[in-house]
Amino acid sequence: MTTVPGRRSSTFTRLLRHGFTDPAAAERLLDLPALASVRTDPVLLDALGATADPDLALRGLVRLVEAEDADERQMLLDTLVSAKPLRDRLLGVLGASEALGDHLARHPRHWQALVMYEATDLHPGVAEFEHELGDARDPDTLRIAYRRCLLAIAARDVCGTTDVAETAAELADLATATLRAALAIARTAAPADAALCRLAVIAMGKCGGHELNYVSDVDVIFVAEPVDSSEESKAVQAATRLAAHMMRICSETTVEGTIWPVDANLRPEGRNGPLVRTLSSHVAYYQRWAKTWEFQALLKARPVAGDPELGAEYVEAVSPMVWQAADRENFVGDVQKMRRRVVDNIPADRVDREIKLGPGGLRDVEFAVQLLQLVHGRSDASLHSGSTLDALRALAGGGYVGRVDAAQFDDAYRFLRAMEHRIQLYRLRRTHLVPEDESDLRRLGRSLGMRTDPIAEINQAWKRHTSVVRRLHEKLFYRPLLDAVAQLAPGETRLSAKAAGVRLEALGYADPAAALRHLEALSSGVSRKAAIQRTLLPVLLGWFADSADPDAGLLGFRKVSDALGKTPWYLRLLRDEGAAAENLARVLSAGRLAPDLLLRAPEAVAILGDPQGLKPRSRNHLEQEVLAAVGRAEGAESAVAVVRGVRRRELFRTAAADLIGSYGTEENPAELDHGALVDRVGNAVTDLNAVTIAGALRAAVREQWGDTLPTRFAVIGMGRFGGHELGYGSDADVLFVHTPREGVDEQEATRAANTVVAEMRRLLQLPTADPPLLIDADLRPEGKSGPLVRTLKSYDAYYRRWSLVWESQALLRAEPMAGDAELGRDFVELIDPLRYPMEGLGEDAVREIRRLKARMESERMPRGADPTLHTKLGRGGLSDVEWTVQLLQMQHGWVEPGLRTTRTREALAAACAAELISGEDAQTLDEAWVLATRVRNAVMLVRGRPADTFPSGPRELTAVGRYLGYEPGHVGDMLDDYRRITRRARAVVEERFYGA
Repeated sequence: MTTVPGRRSSTFTRLLRHGFTDPAAAERLLDLPALASVRTDPVLLDALGATADPDLALRGLVRLVEAEDADERQMLLDTLVSAKPLRDRLLGVLGASEALGDHLARHPRHWQALVMYEATDLHPGVAEFEHELGDARDPDTLRIAYRRCLLAIAARDVCGTTDVAETAAELADLATATLRAALAIARTAAPADAALCRLAVIAMGKCGGHELNYVSDVDVIFVAEPVDSSEESKAVQAATRLAAHMMRICSETTVEGTIWPVDANLRPEGRNGPLVRTLSSHVAYYQRWAKTWEFQALLKARPVAGDPELGAEYVEAVSPMVWQAADRENFVGDVQKMRRRVVDNIPADRVDREIKLGPGGLRDVEFAVQLLQLVHGRSDASLHSGSTLDALRALAGGGYVGRVDAAQFDDAYRFLRAMEHRIQLYRLRRTHLVPEDESDLRRLGRSLGMRTDPIAEINQAWKRHTSVVRRLHEKLFYRPLLDAVAQLAPGETRLSAKAAGVRLEALGYADPAAALRHLEALSSGVSRKAAIQRTLLPVLLGWFADSADPDAGLLGFRKVSDALGKTPWYLRLLRDEGAAAENLARVLSAGRLAPDLLLRAPEAVAILGDPQGLKPRSRNHLEQEVLAAVGRAEGAESAVAVVRGVRRRELFRTAAADLIGSYGTEENPAELDHGALVDRVGNAVTDLNAVTIAGALRAAVREQWGDTLPTRFAVIGMGRFGGHELGYGSDADVLFVHTPREGVDEQEATRAANTVVAEMRRLLQLPTADPPLLIDADLRPEGKSGPLVRTLKSYDAYYRRWSLVWESQALLRAEPMAGDAELGRDFVELIDPLRYPMEGLGEDAVREIRRLKARMESERMPRGADPTLHTKLGRGGLSDVEWTVQLLQMQHGWVEPGLRTTRTREALAAACAAELISGEDAQTLDEAWVLATRVRNAVMLVRGRPADTFPSGPRELTAVGRYLGYEPGHVGDMLDDYRRITRRARAVVEERFYGA
């Protein structure tokens, strides 16, 4: 072919126009002698241009023609240009699959399988494929025959003769015929083994579901029984040898390549279990040991090879157990957790290209459909299908899924499966990754009919469909619950009240009838509020179900919506702030405390939509707000009412941040540093209570004395208050100290101080909607028998003359919290020599501290309490750790400045840094202290009232476990972990505190 130098030939231009990316190479191929008789035929060029990859198709055609014998070559070319069906099929396959092009180059006569189709060839089944494989006598001939059948399936696929579901079914039927042929070869090779046993092969996964890929592991389970009087153990051994040989025939690589791996890992006990079991052994395992996911896998179980009667007996035996799986505790949570685990295990650099396992991928569709099948298949046999698309159609027909949602899901699934098929067909390799190379993307797009801009079009379509799946896969489960209580359009099928109740029960709702009433109240009507809530509720229901108390979450949401539903900002917040709705769901369903705080003033829900809303406010910021409010108030009671309202709001902020940090959200995982969570709560609640007391003090003074009290007055925090370790339900332990102002009589000053204290306590405990703050002054000198308020001189005199060692120990936590700052510093200066004595503690003092601790352990433990689970006084609990740290502070604080702190964890870290305790022991004590503190916080959050032990009720115990990071069904692990951690801490206490 001669052209003028510098000018492209007309063939070059035509090749470009027909979609060739390397026209020069294509021109050279067309000039080869092998294609001499057809190179100028316009029909050939048009047909090549219609393929997914014209360059690939032409290369494959040249290799096929050159591989043919000379006398057959012309027949191939003549048929190619004269018979459009062959032309479309052959070139379509060559343009889509390099691997099948290689096969045709090795076995050129196989092109004749594409010349014409009989009616049965259009939709062949197992019998037709068995006939095609019937002559296979060894692994190589089986591979050759398999690829010949695969060639025909691929031709029907790429030409559009079959759709994606039919192609997947044909691939599954071919796999069935292949397994039968492989088993026949294995039986022929070992007739003695075949005579001893009945062996059935049960297909699982996509093969069992009649929806196989081009290249996929074929999942199987083997079941065997002895023949007649054969010994069972020998029969199982013989069956195991046959099964293993059958697997090798399919899986091993020979000169003809491989077929696909046969994977038996879905069998009982997985890889650790025997390859073959008897039917009774299978049944015993599933009845006693099987996990939820194993019943989910059995949805697709289908006998495909071997003894058909035994296969049918297997399915008949396990099927009832499959449809009872939804009755298992935490069923829905287990299924959803397994789906999350799959996503979490995808390498980060692949997750965005995973068409099967990634978010919005095929597995999301399959999991959603299977979950609904298992929940509703108990009472509706029409859902008993292994095929995803057939099951989806049945779910829509029964009203379990909305018809529009089902149609969108079906469309997305078919598109994603078509993508997966074409990606695998190219090289016949097992992959689920969307390619990154532009030439691969171009071929993929063209293979799916995208010709204008295939790369952009395939990416857009893929993202659109995964977005639909992501949006629908949760909605698919929850949306029909709203339809069950809604007015539907004519022709729509609703989820029956009974079916809706079953679904809610499976989600963990204890009172499905009440839940349906709440849903009806929230979603009925034509108001903007109802419309927004109808959109939100399917997602909220999922978040509620992911908690320990879905009923409380839904009820709380109804109450908040009833209170704020007509407020424009509330609806806007839920609609537009992505995190706000999830945060609200987490807070409402995690326990009683946070919802109680919120429902007393629902406008605090705005905190959940502000990115900075969950961060605790600084003490200075809060103090300015509180003191300003007190200054504006008309009287002490109204002033403190405002102060307590601020406290309630900030308690809600702290509790919400704690719950969301502990549970995690879809965007932000749970906080891993539990010590940081504990410190954050302790600091926030301490600052809040200090500010509340400061506000009450200011209000009490202004009511009677104006701006100045006759005496300088300070509030000293003690115990957990002074240590910045308060929990949600802690009292405020304090001491009150005052010093008369110049010229004021001491008795008058003392009366004024006592009056202020009494008024503060009254104001902070007035019955209102806000939680009270109890002030406890029992750690004062002489305890309850001593005066409530003392002057600084009186404290000095008492401590110099009468102070006991336990009082010095209690003063380790003393820190000024409110009132006269200078007086507070004077008090600290007064007590420092007592709590950090020069030269440390003498032996007598150490013995006294140990004696007091032992007495407290024996006398103060509540009767009947489990000492291994009591967070305060139990083995390795808060008291053990704190007394050990405080002993180190009193012994060494005089010489180690880092020990001079009121905070337990800070003091422990300082002791470790000073090498007073080993790093391992310090870590053990810290871990136990943090865990015990978190348990106390969790109990208060869940029950709404404080306690030092784990709750006894299963739902409350589960809620505590969720807060601590344990999935439903693992409260036993939580209690075991608590005992183990605190037991190790107690061993350190025995050595470090008691000197054992």
